[in-house]
Amino acid sequence: MRKPKQADPSGETLIKYELASSLRQEIVNGALLPGVRIVEGTWARKFSVAQGSIREAINILAQEGFVTKAAGRSARVVSFSEEDVLDLYALRGALEGVAARLAAEKKPDTGLLERALAAMRVAATRDKGEDLLDSDLAFHLELCRLSGNSYIVDHARRVLLPFFAFVRIRLIASGQGTGAWGRDLEAHQRIIDLLNEGEGDVVEQYVRRVMARFSTTAYKNWEKKPMLSTRSGR
Repeated sequence: MRKPKQADPSGETLIKYELASSLRQEIVNGALLPGVRIVEGTWARKFSVAQGSIREAINILAQEGFVTKAAGRSARVVSFSEEDVLDLYALRGALEGVAARLAAEKKPDTGLLERALAAMRVAATRDKGEDLLDSDLAFHLELCRLSGNSYIVDHARRVLLPFFAFVRIRLIASGQGTGAWGRDLEAHQRIIDLLNEGEGDVVEQYVRRVMARFSTTAYKNWEKKPMLSTRSGR
């Protein structure tokens, strides 16, 4: 008796990741705006796939931070108000400050932090905002990992993934370049230097101050539209 043909799990996995990539592109291109509900049936019809496949793709985006899902409710594109951003920076200051202090006390290997910062500098030079954000996120996740505290790492991922996803959406929508990061890059370098010096209390306070400074300008920078250059005499 011939066995029934089994579904190819690798093919199904590929489909959901391709759908997640397509939906992610709709988000970053502005077709799905922050806060908008993602209706599974609508996108299943648009992509000519089963609704369950769209649901799996949405779950991938939820893990990456691009969408939020509450029990029994439709997913929505991640969205933060200016007040939310201020609150998140305050939380990041506390969380990453403690992570930095614990890391400094361990005299950590900062190689991955240094590589992430080097990639940020390259991206800034080339005006590659998305690449810079990817490296910036890697820097802060690594900082938390160096703490050696799994609870800090877990909470950091819950905070940082949606936060950076939202920043990416807003930067693409506003058309901003990487110019606003100039001073920020040196702040990242200072964090590395303090970790290497084993200055636990100092680096904790420094991270808190840096996050407080970022919070005062970040949201407005993301919302700005780039100014069009004009030629003299026109």
